[in-house]
Amino acid sequence: MAFRQGIYSIGMALVQVETLSNGLTVAIEEQPWNPGVAFQLLIPAGATTDPAGLEGATNLLEGWLWKGAGGRDARAFAEALDDLGVRRSSGAGLEASYFAASFLSDHLEKVLTLYADLLLRPQFPDDALDPVRQMALQELASLEDEPPRKMFTALRRAVFESSHGRNPTGTAQGLKAATPEDLRKDYQRRFTPQGAILALAGGVAVTEGLEAARRAFASWRGNAAELPQARLSQPHSIHLEQKSAQVQIGLVYPDVGIEHPEYYASRLSTQVLSGGMGSRLFTEVREKRGLVYSVYASPGGVKGYSYLGAYAGTTPENAPATLQVLAAEIERLQEGVTQEELDRAKIGLRTALVMQQESARSRAGSIANDLFLRGRVRTLEEIESQIMAVDLGRLNRFVAENPYTRPWSATLGPAKLEVLA
Repeated sequence: MAFRQGIYSIGMALVQVETLSNGLTVAIEEQPWNPGVAFQLLIPAGATTDPAGLEGATNLLEGWLWKGAGGRDARAFAEALDDLGVRRSSGAGLEASYFAASFLSDHLEKVLTLYADLLLRPQFPDDALDPVRQMALQELASLEDEPPRKMFTALRRAVFESSHGRNPTGTAQGLKAATPEDLRKDYQRRFTPQGAILALAGGVAVTEGLEAARRAFASWRGNAAELPQARLSQPHSIHLEQKSAQVQIGLVYPDVGIEHPEYYASRLSTQVLSGGMGSRLFTEVREKRGLVYSVYASPGGVKGYSYLGAYAGTTPENAPATLQVLAAEIERLQEGVTQEELDRAKIGLRTALVMQQESARSRAGSIANDLFLRGRVRTLEEIESQIMAVDLGRLNRFVAENPYTRPWSATLGPAKLEVLA
């Protein structure tokens, strides 16, 4: 995985990207006015690369890591971070695992050293694995109490023939089958610096951040695990029968990729569909017809493939009409949008952009995700200029030439609908 090296100017901030000799890419955004610093460490180990038969291995490893590291047991390790005032989170996702933290900039060296202990010197005590496993199994069982999430989990499995259709939590069989030895070997294979990204933002100088990262992670070694390519099924429909007073409906449409020249036209068209209470789906499906209690559309995707997802929650009586109107409104987008809709969509996207960059922690996350998905960091000015460059003629050409038709569809409820083919 190659990242574009260099310096990116982002307003008053400076972002520099360098790849260390062991393969770890470090990206730093200087914010001299900020007394705090945040980082996100993204490692391309997720559900897509879980070993066959051990689905859920990444989920187990992420939880097991926190049970002791670097000569400290779980409690002592947590207290060491608490003593430094570290606000932290971590998770195992579909394509990557992440470790995020924010703290006062004076503690940068100490915090990175602790996270190096976590990743390079985990204890993985045998007796701590079963509690982690039980938590994962409970998380998996909770799908039954969250019908929308259960429906979308099944829909993603229907869309992808590759391992991108997996549930990041794993499967009951995979979670139960994983032994301590299996997981330790898998950890050594996949949690490596090759392709990993450490993004820092806040009151840290580039030279200071790079030196701290080198000192902390210099001994981290390992080859990159091969990432699978996304493979898709042909669009089709599925139904999950479940006794319920509600019906969950999900649609997935192919969309242009993140490096497509009309990517921001695609984002604006989605904003027209679902950018607030004045958007088309809210107005046409909910307000005018009263068919649903919830409806929205949002962009989604994996590395190498983007899509538009849509959701509606309704009653069994309204479900057939809801499905028909939802799909019709999305398809009708190809007929064009108005200047008023475009202006509103631009304001919505720009507002979301500003809000997303307000904290150093969210900025570090954005930098890490950009490098993982795009191989480069987008400047805020670039994003805003691309949004503003989409005029009405350009947007209407895009929606006419790229209509949202022939989706994958899923329904969950007491009776099967005549769903879309």
